[in-house]
Amino acid sequence: MPARPASTPADTGAADAWPFLRPEAPLHVVLNPRSGRPDTEGCAAALKAVLGEAGRRFELITPRHPRELMAAGRQAVARAQAEGGAVVAAGGDGTVNTLAGLVLPTGLPFGVLPQGTFNYVARAHGIPTDTEAAVRALVSPRVRPVQVGQVNGRVFLVNGSMGLYTQALDDRERFKQRLGRSRAVALLAGLFTALAPHRNWVIRLEVDGQETTVVTPTLFVGNNPLQLAQLGLVQPEGRGEGLVAIMARPMSRLAMLGLLVRGAAGHFAESEAVTCLAFRRLTVEPRLPHRPGRLKIATDGETSWMRPPLCFEAAAQRLNLLVPG
Repeated sequence: MPARPASTPADTGAADAWPFLRPEAPLHVVLNPRSGRPDTEGCAAALKAVLGEAGRRFELITPRHPRELMAAGRQAVARAQAEGGAVVAAGGDGTVNTLAGLVLPTGLPFGVLPQGTFNYVARAHGIPTDTEAAVRALVSPRVRPVQVGQVNGRVFLVNGSMGLYTQALDDRERFKQRLGRSRAVALLAGLFTALAPHRNWVIRLEVDGQETTVVTPTLFVGNNPLQLAQLGLVQPEGRGEGLVAIMARPMSRLAMLGLLVRGAAGHFAESEAVTCLAFRRLTVEPRLPHRPGRLKIATDGETSWMRPPLCFEAAAQRLNLLVPG
């Protein structure tokens, strides 16, 4: 007989309306040892000390290699379903993305122990970036339903993109392999991308049923209020869901560098070279002269290939995120 849910459904209203995770619900923690700032021993020690003292049961699953992360996630989901527990991702935003994609269809509660470079998911929802403090927040957390973005069915919690921004992520990964993981290295890689030759895409957009054609070097779709705020943007409200698309007009490399500087200063949205639009559903299809059979896209910092058209939308189901109570 399946265990009963670890929490009851909740709306997205005030914090005091979000239910607490049941005290007897175990936590199934998946730790990615290759995240931006992995601390396997420290994380295990904090879990044992803090959760042990509080009487919260937990299990730590540590895959030996990133390619085993999906299998570890499936194992955690299966055990959480069987025991009425929650799944917790210990890693960066890429790790959180992978495990959230497995958890979302199940409706299980989902926690985050930030171990990455930027940790946008945790920071946007008030989850501490210090490991011990984040573990303490899991002792008696509330369950908050949060919006999830999707592109062709693949989830993203922070952003999805194609074009120059996706190239910037590839460049950043190459820089990290040579210089290590840090925000300074990420900024240096961004400068390199801005000054390198780039392609302008002619793309057909269908925005909530309305069609238009634009020329842009990049398409960026945001779903994280913290990251959007850093760019000078606000996530849509009112109907309770919505994403933001950002496109830049074609420009020289020097102008692109200037736009990057404006973005770092939080004035990205003020530039006349930038178009921003809020939407519920956005379909993207490249037109000639560049109309490949596959497009490289990025979701929460991880790149992959997809066949066009691309459909960006808010997922029908929300993710039951564990946040500090």
